[in-house]
Amino acid sequence: MKTYIEVEPGIELFVQDTGSGEPIVFIPGFTFTTEVFSEQVKHFSKTHRTIVIDPRSHGRSTMTVHGNDYVTHGMDLQKVLKELKVENATLAGWSFGCLTVWEYIRQFGTDGIKSLVFIDMPPKSLSVQQDKDWVEGPLDDMAAAYTNYFRNPKGQRDFISAYATGVMVQRELKEEELDWIVEQSLKTPYYIAANLFSSGLFSDYRDEAAKSSESVPTLYFVAEHWAEAAKFYLSTLVPKASVEVLGGHLMFWEHGEKFNEVVEGFLERY
Repeated sequence: MKTYIEVEPGIELFVQDTGSGEPIVFIPGFTFTTEVFSEQVKHFSKTHRTIVIDPRSHGRSTMTVHGNDYVTHGMDLQKVLKELKVENATLAGWSFGCLTVWEYIRQFGTDGIKSLVFIDMPPKSLSVQQDKDWVEGPLDDMAAAYTNYFRNPKGQRDFISAYATGVMVQRELKEEELDWIVEQSLKTPYYIAANLFSSGLFSDYRDEAAKSSESVPTLYFVAEHWAEAAKFYLSTLVPKASVEVLGGHLMFWEHGEKFNEVVEGFLERY
């Protein structure tokens, strides 16, 4: 079932709801859409109610100049889950989609959540102790990306293209694959992407990450390129969480079979 859910007057989120059983809800990352989870939908909808969401200003959801921040995205997620009568769900966020999940937990707690899957996102993007913490990157680099890339459509295309080939996928991308990844992002206009980028970078969800992993079974996926820093950081912040190292930032797309197998095993344990 494909549907649109109104989260406030004039703003609808596109939702794909497939299969039956215990629900698993996938939330894409910065400027990406439900389409990145096609292999997960195909796999998990055989045994689970599988829901994927385009956040506001992403994909087929309404483009709007307000609410492009993760506080609002957390509220939007609650409205979608309530409208669809989703209970006892596994929430799975990828990249900035993790921020949506943590914000949901900040506002609404973990009641009704069965388990959590966080795909390759530190709970705090920036740190003055970048040599000790797991972070998105050096502050100066992040500031330069914001200042230089999100000023026009070409800048956004260049940013996503460089990120896709350098961080997201480990193998060499075919031209049509790279085009598809870039086009995913371009459904969000550059001036909205800039809002989302800054909101994500200035978020701090360490408390929510720590508390939720104490009360709810939690699985983290981390990319190989920063695995050492991420595993050490998570062992201190969320010692009860399971941590899996796999591929690049888009590992669930590049290594779909292995990713699905790990998530399936995690879901079966709880």
